[in-house]
Amino acid sequence: MAEKRMLIVPADLVKRIDENRGDMSQAEFVDFLISSQLEEETKERQKAIETQEYATKAELHSFEQDIKRLLRNFLDFFVSYGLELGKQSPRNEAEELISRLQGLEKELSSDSEKGKATIKWK
Repeated sequence: MAEKRMLIVPADLVKRIDENRGDMSQAEFVDFLISSQLEEETKERQKAIETQEYATKAELHSFEQDIKRLLRNFLDFFVSYGLELGKQSPRNEAEELISRLQGLEKELSSDSEKGKATIKWK
């Protein structure tokens, strides 16, 4: 037989227990309530863990560090890209492009006479 102990509780609480316990004894009813409450808390914790409704401090800190690392990488990329562009003058590239376009324009204007098609109707 299980060891028994005495629990002193206020009279109002004993009255509420007696009103709601039905066919159970006081001890069974108190045991049922405690077990139900503990199971419910366990289910809520498990659900929170499964659904990950909240981020932990460690996760937020890790996220912050990752964002800082990403921003540094972007900054490094754009600085190195800017330095790389600074070595070659963009004016030279623009002038080269303009000369190529002018050459194509001359070729097209000379070829336009050759490439004309005329339609004769009878």
